[in-house]
Amino acid sequence: MATRKSPLSTPRSTTRSTETGAPDATRTPLSPQSWIDAAIELLVNQGIDAVRVDALARQMGVTRGSFYWHFKDREDLLRAVLEAWRLVTTDNLTARLEQGGDARTQLRDVLSLPFRGKAAARAARIELAIRAWARRDAMARRYVDEGDASRIAYISQIFSSMGFAASEARHRAVMAYSLDVACSQLTSAGGVWKQDELLRFAESLLMQSRSAV
Repeated sequence: MATRKSPLSTPRSTTRSTETGAPDATRTPLSPQSWIDAAIELLVNQGIDAVRVDALARQMGVTRGSFYWHFKDREDLLRAVLEAWRLVTTDNLTARLEQGGDARTQLRDVLSLPFRGKAAARAARIELAIRAWARRDAMARRYVDEGDASRIAYISQIFSSMGFAASEARHRAVMAYSLDVACSQLTSAGGVWKQDELLRFAESLLMQSRSAV
């Protein structure tokens, strides 16, 4: 399979290909990422049942053969969608946050993720669609569970580096992560809360020296 680059962000092409799957030599061929991006759009806007090879080919103005040049079958594409989502929203994001400074700065960055404008809103829509898919599909559920576990583990490390015991660090991490997930899905949050006040309150609450239990 061809190398996939820049998941969830590569611009789409409208190139046509031949029925045999080989790209038209007179045009720049579609990349695997073009199919992934198109599949994500259908997933977000219409749900997982709408993500079909024929529907994607019509939407992109190409033949089905172009799809099979890059992917074995629909399940192969769906797995690529999940891999792309995990790479961008978990692996790459965690790596960036880890470079953001000391533990307290990293915690502030984590808590601010749902409030980062259009990019955050876009990520939230994709995440909501994938979580809905995961409620009915074992493969998607596995990716979601692994993503949640990886994100919580990273946040737990933040609290551990602040001196909290392992079990308490994990409890605080689950609370911080749950807040992020909830805020990302509350589309009217900006009209209900003052962002700076909420972030300060959340940080203060999560940084209390000891839990009440």
